[in-house]
Amino acid sequence: MFPEVRMRRLRRTQNIRNMVQEVQLNMNDYIYPIFVIEGEDIKKEISSMPGIYQFSLDHLLEEVQRAVDAGVIAIMLFGIPAKKDECGSEAYNDEGIIQQAVRLVRANYPELVISTDVCMCEYTSHGHCGVIKGETVDNDSTLELLAKIAVSHAKAGADILAPSDMMDGRIGVIRDALDEAGYKDVIIMAHAVKYASGFYGPFRDAAESAPHFGDRKSYQMDPASGSRQAMQEIALDIEEGADMVIVKPSLAYLDLISMARENTFVPVVAYNVSAEYSMVKAAAQNGWIDEKTIVLEIMNAFKRAGAKMVITYHAIDLGNWLKEK
Repeated sequence: MFPEVRMRRLRRTQNIRNMVQEVQLNMNDYIYPIFVIEGEDIKKEISSMPGIYQFSLDHLLEEVQRAVDAGVIAIMLFGIPAKKDECGSEAYNDEGIIQQAVRLVRANYPELVISTDVCMCEYTSHGHCGVIKGETVDNDSTLELLAKIAVSHAKAGADILAPSDMMDGRIGVIRDALDEAGYKDVIIMAHAVKYASGFYGPFRDAAESAPHFGDRKSYQMDPASGSRQAMQEIALDIEEGADMVIVKPSLAYLDLISMARENTFVPVVAYNVSAEYSMVKAAAQNGWIDEKTIVLEIMNAFKRAGAKMVITYHAIDLGNWLKEK
């Protein structure tokens, strides 16, 4: 007790503070999302995500190089096709936009870790994450198509596949399909805990993936659902073959990141989603906050909660800021 115990002793100088830090930010832990669109000579800023762009293939490597220069070792690719249909067939087209992007990046950056989004919403004419029957997404008929997408991405050279659809049973079906096709070493990073959240708005602008009718509440999780449902989702995905699990969004769900870390043995990934990014950017542009200070504080929170990795649009800025230390 005071005066014998003085907590300020360990805060007296920067070097002392550095010595006792328990959270260390490391660029090995960050994954940078990139949006790739069909067409030529496209570098289009997303109005709701300042500093984030859609890139055509002829500009993609410029952004990849910018990320590599900042110390990024892993990226996540999202595709925006020129044409969409009811079953999202461009998602599993071996000559589709993502498949071409993966091959291009792999050829030029063989050591870079490439992850891809495995879903259908960017590719379907209705904007939902699966096959529509009546007015609902049919779970079981969607699984076969998700498996085809996963195998196609693996064939192109992706290291990590990130199924984000939230269909029941999809991890097991994808794992079986990958193994049968000879891709036993391809990693599945499952969106295990993904909420029907208001934090995705800017992403839907970026990926051009907003649903054309209804919403995604019948397959994505209810934000008011309890932590036990989240832990069950994680347990099921791991049982089916997930190598890593994502909690998405992350800022409002730090408790679940912490619980996942305590209750599983696989890496837990925080997805620092689009609106979480855009809120910081908007406040910084208005002079209300110091962007660097806030972003570093948020990243410390993810790590302290138990996230091993973070998918974040701040990754390039983080790399440059961490070099300044």
